[in-house]
Amino acid sequence: MKTLTGIAMILSVLCMSQNLSAQTRERKDIDKAYTWNLTDIYESDAAWQDAKQELAAEMDKITKFEGKLSSSAQTLLQCLEFSSKLDKDLTRLYVYAMQKSDLDTRVSEYQAMKQELEQLATQMGSMASYIEPEILKMDSSQILNFINQKKKLKVYAFYLKDLLRKKEHRLSQKEEKIMAEAGLLTGGPQHIYSILSNADLPYPTVTLSDGTEAKLNAAGYARYRSSKNRSDRELVFNSFFTAMKDFSSTFGASLAGNIKTDLFNMRARNYESCLQAALDRNNIPTEVYTSLINNVTANLESFHRYLDIKRRMLGVDTLKYSDLYAPTVKNVDLEYSYDKGREIVLESLAPLGDEYLSTVRQAMDERWIDVYPTPGKRSGAYSSGNAYDVHPFILLNYNDQYSDVSTLTHELGHTMHSFYSNKTQPYPLADYSIFVAEVASTFNEALLTEYMLDKIKDDDTRLSLLMEYLDGLKGTVFRQTQFAEFELKIHEQAENGQALTGESLTQLYADIVRNYYGHDKGVCNVKDLYTYEWAYIPHFYYNFYVYQYSTSFCASTALSEKVLAEEQGALSKYIQFISSGGSDYPIELLKAAGVDMTTSEPFDKTMQKMNRVMDEIESILEKKGI
Repeated sequence: MKTLTGIAMILSVLCMSQNLSAQTRERKDIDKAYTWNLTDIYESDAAWQDAKQELAAEMDKITKFEGKLSSSAQTLLQCLEFSSKLDKDLTRLYVYAMQKSDLDTRVSEYQAMKQELEQLATQMGSMASYIEPEILKMDSSQILNFINQKKKLKVYAFYLKDLLRKKEHRLSQKEEKIMAEAGLLTGGPQHIYSILSNADLPYPTVTLSDGTEAKLNAAGYARYRSSKNRSDRELVFNSFFTAMKDFSSTFGASLAGNIKTDLFNMRARNYESCLQAALDRNNIPTEVYTSLINNVTANLESFHRYLDIKRRMLGVDTLKYSDLYAPTVKNVDLEYSYDKGREIVLESLAPLGDEYLSTVRQAMDERWIDVYPTPGKRSGAYSSGNAYDVHPFILLNYNDQYSDVSTLTHELGHTMHSFYSNKTQPYPLADYSIFVAEVASTFNEALLTEYMLDKIKDDDTRLSLLMEYLDGLKGTVFRQTQFAEFELKIHEQAENGQALTGESLTQLYADIVRNYYGHDKGVCNVKDLYTYEWAYIPHFYYNFYVYQYSTSFCASTALSEKVLAEEQGALSKYIQFISSGGSDYPIELLKAAGVDMTTSEPFDKTMQKMNRVMDEIESILEKKGI
């Protein structure tokens, strides 16, 4: 169940993509069919203001239940229903303000609207802070009796039982009120990072070998780091990471501030570690996290095999970190317009059935998607399905590359997960956990890859697609686990009283990235300058988020192979999974779908598939004499 603890978590399923474009057009020059229709949320900014004022006038009514929750099942139900309605209305308000701001991060009006909602959420959280402490004063038998007495309380049964599970980490009413008020401060570091990286940082402009003037903001870096010309790639890397280095002290201070927030919450709630505090929210054993890191580091030989294939295909003696995004197949230019890309996506998703496809078409036709990059638009890509009574929305920065087609189907996976969950579950159970958030998205990517490989037989194009798959696996499993290890260690350093600075963060990141990429073994050379990469990664502000890209990829690999093989019941189990929202713990939801994430089996299957793909690539390379 969503509770009034602030609105930061509504971003929990946003997925940032690095496949971005530096080539932007003014928003007025783009056909409206390719832009969001935010009037689906509120007719206008004025309507938003009216709704906000109405909510502000209503929210103090939450206090009328204080001291009375144990009096009857009816009173408890009324309180939870009112609390849930307030949260739903607040979230809808925030989604509108956030998405307005994301269309042009330079407009202070929409930044102010977001800040108003953050303050309103803090006030609301403070007023409602008595709810959980008061529930926890009740005997578990009384709570269970209330659930049995009042049929409508069954909607809140999972939330209430989970609350009892976490009882030892809940505080007194007064302390919970203080924790809620602290929400005014805890979002500061992430906000500072976002403004600095998206709006204020003086990114460099470089001249490429063909005369192109390339602005190396986050979008420009992501585009031009894949240049075919090696000297251009090095210029892009050197210039971009020099900008990161120049501001590494500021980035270090903001990240350290964010880690201190996690440390404060961990200590205040009596957890043994920040990792335990973050994972306990969804009842994920910490061993799932640490086992992932151990499994990945134990399979770095397979990763180094991939890197050596990359080196061979590029025809270089030594692979450099700046080569990682280079195209590996000459004279194969996988470019697709958005309209062509959407056709490919629809065809690739055919195994999921007519109802699924019909909703995807609706998303494409009814302006759920904001497609192209425009000046000031937030970089990356995401899907937001948090406005429960409205359809989900997708933000893209589409640039006619195959990777953008992959990003489109990825975000549609999120959107369909939200759509099915919101359609099937009542609001208190609709919000699925971060742990399963990336399963549906990477599932769609797996279907796209299989579709493309089934259609294309030409060796060069197959090589390109197979490498696209490996590049995605590298970015999702190995790279995100590398990030996860870095995130774990910086939290552990903070827990041990060690200072976090731009310099210390860079040194730690250097040790980890060089181990993963085999720097000392001569597999891939990582320059000192590139070890400032940590400053570029927004996910380090998401409190142990990134590991779930890796676990989700492994889970989706197993699930997609079952569906593609038309295993009996596999499709219905998958649709049931994306319809389940947060009605059970994520580990249990995945078990019901046919994947047990407490074992190494999903990871092992992913490594087996990776090595099968590399076998085919090496066979083609040998045939071509490479």
